[in-house]
Amino acid sequence: MLVWERPEPPERPTPAPLSRERIVRAAIRLADADGLDAVSLRKVATALEVGPMRLYGYIDGKQELLDLMVDAVHAEIRPSGDGWREVLRSLAEATRHAAHEHEWLADLLGGRPQLGPNALAGGEIVAAALGGVDVDAVMPVAGAVNAYVIGAVRREIAERRAERATGLDKKRWQALLGPYLERAFATGRYPALETVVRDAAHLNADETFRIGLDCLLDGIEARIAQ
Repeated sequence: MLVWERPEPPERPTPAPLSRERIVRAAIRLADADGLDAVSLRKVATALEVGPMRLYGYIDGKQELLDLMVDAVHAEIRPSGDGWREVLRSLAEATRHAAHEHEWLADLLGGRPQLGPNALAGGEIVAAALGGVDVDAVMPVAGAVNAYVIGAVRREIAERRAERATGLDKKRWQALLGPYLERAFATGRYPALETVVRDAAHLNADETFRIGLDCLLDGIEARIAQ
């Protein structure tokens, strides 16, 4: 039986009461502070001041804990709006915001669908918003938006981590690489790329995300209109 359906052990009077919610919240606090490497059943048990074996009455192991953590964050991702386009935009922006609040989430997005109750509730909102679309297109459309968001947030989080690791923010990194690019462009082998780098607007992460999302939603709208 999956963890979503498995009942919790009955409560018992102890100095440190326990529940799946308390376990998950403790794990999220550890991950928010120090990343997924900081999450283990032993460390979670220590944070809750209980023995590690007590946790096995509530979860089978670390993978179930990670699944529960992701679904808990899905409670923060509640798409809303009038019409499928607004709902999909809301989904994208809320997912990105959650990944910025919980950086470790970027490492767990993607792969097999999340099937916890909070993820299913969000999926129901999206599916209902796409109710007027050909049923065969619902999953590809939602999947396209999710794929865009996952790629965007992973790039943003990777840049944030690189900045912490090197001590170089984006402007300092660009200044460091500037002379190399000048030499590369001087060869004449990259004229199209040179034009883009020199002449295009230098957008921040929020603007880049919104424009990319608009391009995707415009394409979906054109496809649906057919």
